[in-house]
Amino acid sequence: MSDDFDEFLREMAGVKPLASDVIEPKKEKPTAAQLARREAAEKHLADDINYLSMEFVEFVEPEAMIEFRRDGVQHGVFKRLKQAQYGIEASLDLHHHSLRRAREALFEFIQLCHRRGVRSAIVVHGMGRHSKPHPALLKSYVAKWLKQLEPVMAYHSAQRHHGGAGSVYVMLRKNSEHKNENRERHQKRS
Repeated sequence: MSDDFDEFLREMAGVKPLASDVIEPKKEKPTAAQLARREAAEKHLADDINYLSMEFVEFVEPEAMIEFRRDGVQHGVFKRLKQAQYGIEASLDLHHHSLRRAREALFEFIQLCHRRGVRSAIVVHGMGRHSKPHPALLKSYVAKWLKQLEPVMAYHSAQRHHGGAGSVYVMLRKNSEHKNENRERHQKRS
């Protein structure tokens, strides 16, 4: 064994040890293509004002009725929404939309309805009995997203003649213009 060690020392006789045993990683500057991709991605994030989450969703059954109402929505108002006693002023059909496209379409639809003063709308999402990887995937996300949208005051699965569990009535809050009109109208009465 000492012969091997002696031979090793002879071979290493003229070798100088390294000053440091730490190797600094080589810092390469990003290429022009990488910089362009990064800039485009950052711009896309800045331009995307759609805050609807694509994260975890609580799955609902295809036949399940979905409903939601914010604090302050009176029971009678919610009951009239549920019974389709408010005229449907706008509709959105999400059949055959991918999840990402449905997210964009729903966000744009609700924002547009709110700007135009629409108070009652219907969203057709379908039952999703055969959707993959989970039944009622789109329906589950629509139920989640509507809760996240600030203009949405309440929603409830539609009556059978409007699509039943495959559609949802949506009640929107008044926009600031309609609130001001209401305020002026009621002040004139006093």
